[in-house]
Amino acid sequence: MNYREIDISAWRQVGEGGNGKVFDNPSDPGVILKINKKGLDTLEFAQKEYNVSTAVRKLGLPVPEAKEIVRVGDSYGTITEKITHKKSLSRICHDEPERIEEMAELLCARGKELFATPCDTTIFPSRKEQLMNSFEKVRFVSKKNLSVLRAFAETIEDKNTCIHGDFNMGNLVLSADRSFWIDLDRFGYGNPMFDIGHLFQICNTYASMRQVQGIFHMGEDQLHRFWDAFAKAYTGKEDHSEFDRLAGKFAAMDMVLCYEFHKDNLAEQIFFGVIIKRLIKKFYV
Repeated sequence: MNYREIDISAWRQVGEGGNGKVFDNPSDPGVILKINKKGLDTLEFAQKEYNVSTAVRKLGLPVPEAKEIVRVGDSYGTITEKITHKKSLSRICHDEPERIEEMAELLCARGKELFATPCDTTIFPSRKEQLMNSFEKVRFVSKKNLSVLRAFAETIEDKNTCIHGDFNMGNLVLSADRSFWIDLDRFGYGNPMFDIGHLFQICNTYASMRQVQGIFHMGEDQLHRFWDAFAKAYTGKEDHSEFDRLAGKFAAMDMVLCYEFHKDNLAEQIFFGVIIKRLIKKFYV
């Protein structure tokens, strides 16, 4: 199939996230162009993003409409409906830090709606199945710790409801009084704690990392504040220590799932090995 080629010089960069860059074009104000970073700028990945976005939209969830796949030199990208005057929750938290608790409660509310939506299990993957497959590839966990993780994984209740896969304050955007989910390439179905463990990882385990702070435009204290407000809203309790322990266990599962979502990078594996050892010591022992 031939894909329309885009002259990138006619476009201007308007955003950048963990996976790639976003551009708009003054002569076509109703759309944006997303090009993923090197290694994720393939036709296969663009097709996956396009198909996932289209399928999620059919579930009735609020996502921008995917328009087409395009070529940009040797890379591929996607043209998507432009949500005007939008801001991610993380950007709002940066610009108006007094609203961190409000944004955390909003992510909680929209997350609960997501987690209550039945997923099309014929199209989307089971996160637990992906996890169990990842256990066969893990190289950065000792046999003893691996058996601890496996034992917990086997107890996870599988569910057929939607989960985002990259659930965080940067992937829910607001436009006026409407909200939209973005960056859906890890979308699937399963226990909502997979998503919550991922958020816990960002707001706690990774909170001191400058790279993470840069991605989410929030400092370490702000990330901690966000988690505290989210956990209180999700549990309805001031004391969410028990919830934190469960989220910490799923954060370790999030590390194992790197084999599903990351390239096999040696330096990254070493880093994951250090982090997962800390998580096991803190939340499993």
